[in-house]
Amino acid sequence: MEYEVIQLPNGIRLVLHHVDSPVSHACMLVNAGARDEQVGRFGLAHFIEHLLFKQTARRNTNQILNRLEAVGGDLNAYTTKEYTCIHASFLSPYLERTLDLFEDLFFHSVFPENEMEKEKGVIMDEMASYLDSPEDAIMDDFEDLLFEGHGLGHNILGTATDLQGLSKADIVDFIKQNYNTHEIIIGVSGNYTSKKVRLLAEKILGKLPENSSGKARVAPTVNPSRQTACRKPINQAHYVLGTKAYGVHDENKVGLLLLNNLLGGMGMSSRLNLIVREKHGIAYTVESNYTPYSDTGLFYIYFGTDEEKAGRARRLIWKELKKLREQRLGVMQLYQAKQKFKGQIALAEESRLSLIVSLAKSLMDYDRVQSLSEILAQIDAVDAGQLLGIANEILAEDNLSSLSFIPDA
Repeated sequence: MEYEVIQLPNGIRLVLHHVDSPVSHACMLVNAGARDEQVGRFGLAHFIEHLLFKQTARRNTNQILNRLEAVGGDLNAYTTKEYTCIHASFLSPYLERTLDLFEDLFFHSVFPENEMEKEKGVIMDEMASYLDSPEDAIMDDFEDLLFEGHGLGHNILGTATDLQGLSKADIVDFIKQNYNTHEIIIGVSGNYTSKKVRLLAEKILGKLPENSSGKARVAPTVNPSRQTACRKPINQAHYVLGTKAYGVHDENKVGLLLLNNLLGGMGMSSRLNLIVREKHGIAYTVESNYTPYSDTGLFYIYFGTDEEKAGRARRLIWKELKKLREQRLGVMQLYQAKQKFKGQIALAEESRLSLIVSLAKSLMDYDRVQSLSEILAQIDAVDAGQLLGIANEILAEDNLSSLSFIPDA
């Protein structure tokens, strides 16, 4: 089999991607992210991710950083609204070293006070850097606006005030409440037998005690649409238009992914790029994006341009949205949209690190691994009527909120 799932008695699962290559990739995915933080402790999940690399019961910072780099490997991590992920790339003989390091970082970090204070300073600099990038900041601010009052409605980095107040007790409590062994996935891509991977997993991860503490995520309520504008010390206008969308389990998820790709997804041939940039030369960047979460989703359109061109760009975007709501795609249009999207997905699987993380997320979300052929079949099953219905539900004018960053006069 190309993919194989292994489950340990303590609940930890592994997905093995068989591939004949001297280079391997692995990840450890924990179903805990920014949305699981309590009010007053925003930024905690991301703070923990930083601190995992600082000191464990067995290793200091230098030993952690050199553990894979000494053999030519690479180690990194990231935090999202729902996940924390450590990932690594390395030569095939070093799988045991990698899994041992993952286990050490996630379950034996000691979070020394001096490192906590240093990392607070590092993250404060990260916050400042983000504020210097309005194209990034507006995305976070828009999500805050759309999900206001909910766990999804705050920046992953948190706030300066909350960050400064975080303590070791907060860290220990968050890990205890959220690092459920039944919601931890290990992904491995490489030239290994399932027997070898199972033996290593049982040796390194099987000794961990089972933790089945569950968390009750609450889906966000539907807030009225809002149109908000803010003046900023910037040179260009930035604009986001969007709404809540379907979660990962919704039957319309694949349809919206296809519709999003047609409208403003990858590549230069999206409808928004062709009309706004190529035909009228109004904006350098115009794009749309759809992110499904476990119980909701986010759809948005973004562009940045000179302030005097922003109004025209908005009108062009509204015109394209109206077309999608009113005009059913023709047979050839639908076929071409599907071929483009399927090709992009297949090409993305060439990045094996991205692939193994994707497989781990699939196992987390669906309790099984979705193969490429299954995903392509789901895209083929979408019809023009479904896309029209999705467009009228998600892209309805009274359903969309907006946020503008306007340059100071």
